Amino acid sequence: MRRSLALGAVVLCGASLTACGGGAEPATAEGTRPAKVAGVTVETDPELHDRLPEQIRKAGKVRVASDVPYPPFEMFEKEGGTRITGLDYDLGQALGARLGVEFDFTPQKFDGIVPAIQAGKYDVAISAMTDNKQRQKVVDFVDYSVSGTGILVREGNPERIRTALDLCGLRVAAQAATNQADFVQELGPECAKAGKGKIDLQTYPKDSDTQLALSSGKADAAVITKPAAGYIAKTAGDGSTFDLVDDPEAKGGYNASPNGIAVSKRLPELTDAIQAALQQLIDDGTYGKILDKYGVRSIGVEKATKNAAVD
Repeated sequence: MRRSLALGAVVLCGASLTACGGGAEPATAEGTRPAKVAGVTVETDPELHDRLPEQIRKAGKVRVASDVPYPPFEMFEKEGGTRITGLDYDLGQALGARLGVEFDFTPQKFDGIVPAIQAGKYDVAISAMTDNKQRQKVVDFVDYSVSGTGILVREGNPERIRTALDLCGLRVAAQAATNQADFVQELGPECAKAGKGKIDLQTYPKDSDTQLALSSGKADAAVITKPAAGYIAKTAGDGSTFDLVDDPEAKGGYNASPNGIAVSKRLPELTDAIQAALQQLIDDGTYGKILDKYGVRSIGVEKATKNAAVD
């Protein structure tokens, strides 16, 4: 749900609340050698390669815009470095390997991504971008995940939180002026209707502050985007600091919407090829391995859809 919040300094390695991991090895422009992504060897499908637009086949690469960092989707391998890693990067390398071209990532500020695609600077964007109807006017989307609000709790889930209504009567931390803070406020009437206590909403300037409030015991839960919550639960303290609440009724998070790979409308064949390649990666399990690497299996999809906005 890009951008419902800013994730603060979660990309820092070492003693920070999250950790950094190595990225995938990119596919070669010739498409003749496999790429290793999330422990899976991805081979090129010659038929899909032939379906690419001629200009992409001749260039041997797809130019990709991505706003780095935005963990766990995209981040730098180390603070101050330039090598990119993350879910979106790994997925891009797997798609490139399957299509037999390089997916060449370049950092680009988020608000400038769509205009840059329109100007022909990039072919696609893979940057946790919400597929919505306004953006569909100028780009096409291949949808690869869904994400909404998630609930982060301390290790062992001492308050036994299972659903959003279990937040009633508890202290809940959220970053100020985000969809997550709004989500907690909107729970108020539901708590009253269910005869439960009022939520004590605590808002903080940065997402990292909400994590600190939770880990220090000032809050009973923190609400952040579900992909971020899953990644933090997996990596903070080597997975021993937080747990993710996984409500089966809200697989991708509460109020979830699709995230899509944005593709230039000048390249409809590229959209179709990416959609077909993504479906292959879903079917053969590679996609699931990538999600598991970042602790976000719950935001996965079973079908690679196109322009599936819910707004």
